[in-house]
Amino acid sequence: MSMTLRQLEYLEALAETLHFGKAARRCGVSQPALSVQIHQLEEHLGMRLLERRPRQVLLTNHGREVLGRAKNILRELKDIEAFAHQARRPLHGSIRMGVIPTIAPYLLPKILPELQRRFSELKLYLREDQTHRILRQLEQGELDVLLLALPIEAPGILARELFQERFLVALPTDHTLAPKKEISVKDLIRFPLLLLEDGHCLRDQALEVCSKDQALADHIIKATSLNTLVEMVASGLGITLIPELAVPAQPSELNRIAIRPFTHPQPWRSVGLLWREQSGNQQELRMLGDFLQAHTQPLLHQLRSQLLEKREDLSSKKSANTGP
Repeated sequence: MSMTLRQLEYLEALAETLHFGKAARRCGVSQPALSVQIHQLEEHLGMRLLERRPRQVLLTNHGREVLGRAKNILRELKDIEAFAHQARRPLHGSIRMGVIPTIAPYLLPKILPELQRRFSELKLYLREDQTHRILRQLEQGELDVLLLALPIEAPGILARELFQERFLVALPTDHTLAPKKEISVKDLIRFPLLLLEDGHCLRDQALEVCSKDQALADHIIKATSLNTLVEMVASGLGITLIPELAVPAQPSELNRIAIRPFTHPQPWRSVGLLWREQSGNQQELRMLGDFLQAHTQPLLHQLRSQLLEKREDLSSKKSANTGP
C-alpha cells in the first residue's frame, strides 16, 4: 500500500500537537483511525517516525526528515488547490498575508474597508510580525503573500513594488531643529536618535539614513512600536524617523510633535508584495497588488498636501510674529 496525503497530514498534525488525541481532533477523525494510518505509514517506509510515550509523542530523527518533505508536498498541494480556485473566481476565498508592524496599523485600516466592499467574498487573514519571521512563514507555506519593505532577496520568491514613501523627521516642538522647514542628514548626526528594537527593518533603515554606527545604536533608547516612538518624541526624549504613512492623522496629534521633511535628496523606502514563485494563486495576488497600489497613491498624495499646508501655516505664523 502506498502512502497517502492523508497520512502526511496526520503526521504534520502530530508534529504540531505531540499528542494523538489532539491531532485526531484537529484532523476530524477518531484517535484509533489516526493511529492506524500513522502505523501503516511507518510500515510502508520501514522506519519509526515517532517515539510513543504515555502522555506525549515525539518525532524521531527519521520522523523529522520525513516531516520536512511532507510539508513540501502538502504546500504544493495547497498551491494546486489555490490555483484551481483562483481560476474559477479571482479574489474569492482566503488569502493569508503577513505584514510588518511599521506598515500594518497605518495603511491597512484605511484601505481594508474598500477592499471588503469591492471583494466581499475575499477573506484576508493578517499576521503582523517582523520581516524575518513572516518571510520564513511564506517560504514554509504558512502565508501566501507579504506586505513589507523592499528589497528582499530570497530564492523562489517574487517581489512587486507598490509604492515609495519618504522618511520624515519627528521631533519635539521646542527642539532646536523645529524652526527649520527642512532638515538635512548632517543636522541629525549631533542628536540622539530614538529607534525601534532590534529586528525591525525600519531600525536598520533609520541608522543607514542618519549615518549612525550600529555600536552607538546599542546605547540609544529603543521602543517596541512607532506609536511608542512618537510618544517618546512628544515627551521631549529625542528625535526619530518615521515613514510618511505613519504620520499622525489628527491635527491634535500633529500639534504635539513637529514633522519635517529632509532636504534633497530625500530618503525613502520601497514597499511591496512578496509571494512564492510557484504559488498557485499568482493572478489573485497581482490583483491584490493592483488594488493596494491604486488606493495607496491617493493616500500619500493627500498626506503630502496636509504636511505642506502645515508647513505653510507655520511659516505664516512666524512671519506674523516677526513683523513690525
